[in-house]
Amino acid sequence: MTPVLADVVGRVRRTPPRVVVVGDAILDRWLRGRVRRLSREAPVPVVDAAGDEDCPGGAANTAMNLAALGARTRLLSVVGDDEEGGLLLRALDDAGVDTSDVLVREGRTTTSKTRVVGDDQIVVRVDRAAEPLDDRERVVWRALLAGIRPDDAVLVGDYGSDLFDDATIAALAAGARPSPLVVDAHDVARWRPWRPDVVTPNAAETAALLREEVPEGRDRIAALSARADDVLRAAGSAAAVVTLDRDGTIVLQDGRVSHRTTAVPAPEHQANGAGDTFAAALTLALATGAPLPVAAELAQSAADVVVSRSGTAVCTLADLAADDAPLTPPAELRRVVDAARAAGRRIVFTNGCFDVLHLGHTVHLQQARALGDLLVVALNDDASVARLKGHGRPVNPLADRARMLAALDCVDLITVFSEDSPTALLRELRPDVYAKGGTHTAETLPEAPVVREYGGEIRVLGLLPEHSTIDLAHRLAQSIAVA
Repeated sequence: MTPVLADVVGRVRRTPPRVVVVGDAILDRWLRGRVRRLSREAPVPVVDAAGDEDCPGGAANTAMNLAALGARTRLLSVVGDDEEGGLLLRALDDAGVDTSDVLVREGRTTTSKTRVVGDDQIVVRVDRAAEPLDDRERVVWRALLAGIRPDDAVLVGDYGSDLFDDATIAALAAGARPSPLVVDAHDVARWRPWRPDVVTPNAAETAALLREEVPEGRDRIAALSARADDVLRAAGSAAAVVTLDRDGTIVLQDGRVSHRTTAVPAPEHQANGAGDTFAAALTLALATGAPLPVAAELAQSAADVVVSRSGTAVCTLADLAADDAPLTPPAELRRVVDAARAAGRRIVFTNGCFDVLHLGHTVHLQQARALGDLLVVALNDDASVARLKGHGRPVNPLADRARMLAALDCVDLITVFSEDSPTALLRELRPDVYAKGGTHTAETLPEAPVVREYGGEIRVLGLLPEHSTIDLAHRLAQSIAVA
């Protein structure tokens, strides 16, 4: 992280900004499993369900990201009083998002998107859309929107539902003018009456704004740059940040491109929600008074974090601070591993939380390194440590754990993953050896089938007695009690 971005993070920590998110709350549902055969009923894959996850999506995901990034976040939206609405509100409340201004509609459907994932590939998506607001609900909804204050930072997440008809947008434009006002909308032009400070269309949305096709590939950067003034005029905004997936973003100000960001390439199926994270971090930075190019860089860093993870993910301030930690991004990791393999080096892979680093860990890592020429350590992120280890964990945040591991001579590369198992990383890197600590056996490791599938070797390392994190915690507790 550059000193300029670190300054923004520091300002957020000292004085958390207040941000109001207005828009479509969606429940993202993920059903994951393995695919081993096709159905006899139809030529479709059979997914053997192994787990599911429900998480806020759409504007609710934007609110989750803002809360995780340290903002005091309030969400204005509409959900049903169904199971999906309850799950959505509980997740938001648990994350610290103020949901007191979320309208709960009796007998209505909460918008949801269910993705079925087989072997890390989305097989099908099933959408359930909410019914249109009736006249009574629309009156209540507009009354909630009328509570927006001039000193609020506001981020609009308009995914094309009927929450924002032309009359509602006109009513917003006639009321308070918040600052900053950021609009992330499928149809940016509809928000011209409210005079946004910044809009964040993607390439397709920008093409719709210009009412013409935009070239594919890198030619689109030149094409959009030449039309900067037209984009701003059509959007009715002071500035725009056009998001271009793997090509990063271009920042449009004063009728020209004032800045460009570069992105860490990631598979398309991992980009879900990255735009929400980008808009959240951009608004957060602007709310601290950061210039737009700086805000765009912070937003790009946050988006790069979530595209390295599966599902609908969030980025935290700790994740951004981890940029200072010696973590190798996924694309760079694959390049380094492939180059080492081409040079005839034997690749060893291990993983873990490594929360309270102790002698048992270091012996494990030294043993693993002795099995080959390059040791890759995959580190659980903070959220997955909490899931695996329980309340109060991790004791040490991701950046600290990575720095401690990097101080060991036996560790060559460190990366991070957010799932409970590093299966996806193993499938991607195909290390020669997968090494795990002595509390496991080759038969009980859930990753074993993947390693055997590509022809890798599984090695269970020796166990150092009385040198686990639990043992260390007991000794610490006893010494404190004696003191």
